[in-house]
Amino acid sequence: MMLSSRLKRSVLRHHASLSKRHIAAIMGPNQPSNSSAPAKNKRFKASMMVGSYEKMKIGVVGAGAVGVGVCHNVINSGACQELVLVGRNVAKAEGEIFDFNHTQALTFSKNITLRGSDNYDDLEDAAIVVITAGAQLQEGQSRLDLAEINSRITVDIAKEIERVAPNAILLVVTNPCDIATYFIVKNTSFPSNRVISAGCIVDTARLMTLVSQRVKVDPKNVSGYILGEHGSNSFMPWSLVGVAGQPIDFYCDQNGYPRIPHDILLEETRQAGFEIFKRKQNTVHGIAASVYRMIQAIVIDEHSILPVGTLLQGEYGLHNVVVSLPTILNQTGAEKVLVHPFTPEELDTLHKVSDALKGTIDGVVKATGLNG
Repeated sequence: MMLSSRLKRSVLRHHASLSKRHIAAIMGPNQPSNSSAPAKNKRFKASMMVGSYEKMKIGVVGAGAVGVGVCHNVINSGACQELVLVGRNVAKAEGEIFDFNHTQALTFSKNITLRGSDNYDDLEDAAIVVITAGAQLQEGQSRLDLAEINSRITVDIAKEIERVAPNAILLVVTNPCDIATYFIVKNTSFPSNRVISAGCIVDTARLMTLVSQRVKVDPKNVSGYILGEHGSNSFMPWSLVGVAGQPIDFYCDQNGYPRIPHDILLEETRQAGFEIFKRKQNTVHGIAASVYRMIQAIVIDEHSILPVGTLLQGEYGLHNVVVSLPTILNQTGAEKVLVHPFTPEELDTLHKVSDALKGTIDGVVKATGLNG
């Protein structure tokens, strides 16, 4: 079919307009096409740009149950171009990857290049690295003992990642994850917005599930957070718990459900992980899904608000401690910690959690010689 010259010009103008709009949609508002940022930052932003996940490499360090669970979520979603599982036992890491390779013949997500390794060099230029490797709490060990051991391990891992992927975002899962995150920031050159503790995402998911079971709604319609430190040293701001935008007590009153006692709900949430552990000796699926939720928020630049841990720099009057608080996650990592109108009692609890974490940090510094 022949086009008139006028129609050809119209088509070309339309194409140019679409291209400009497409670029603007990818880059976001007020993003100049010729940035003066250093080359290092340019490369990082390009690797994390919305829509560029087709070329992204994600690494997972630790071929245990949680690390493998994270891989499962990433592979099923087709969230990157390449996935590298690094484990101390290379046969285990390779075996998991060989096994995962066969799933790609049966699923309809995007195929991913998969690699199992014991060499950190294989993480070169990774955009996101998930750290799950570390010791498990043994009988007779204290929480401080575990913090000392895993702080050393995770700092050593982070230094290896720093060598080959200095622009990566690190997602820290190894427990105690908030303490490990703190020491990685203090002992490497990674900026604090790119070292993020998985924090209280899984705790919050447990809260949402428990409330949904009581009031018979989809857990995704439950709002609220578990904050502070992942595990028993957490707290639940009752002022933020609700269903369908309504305060939880009001919702229960209006819909014929008994009010949920605050202290019982918090204790059940704290105990949920222990109940799982008693039955199967580990917790995997919830935490793996929590980590994938973080990956998704970063990869597609969601600006999602999640209860993760980052190094605080004055928020709520707290400094030099990693605490889980509602935080915006996007392609740059942790963009901003949100400030909520906590009640005086809730704010006091948050400060007590911070003090307890700082006590653990001091103990680890004395025992290990790590920068603190």
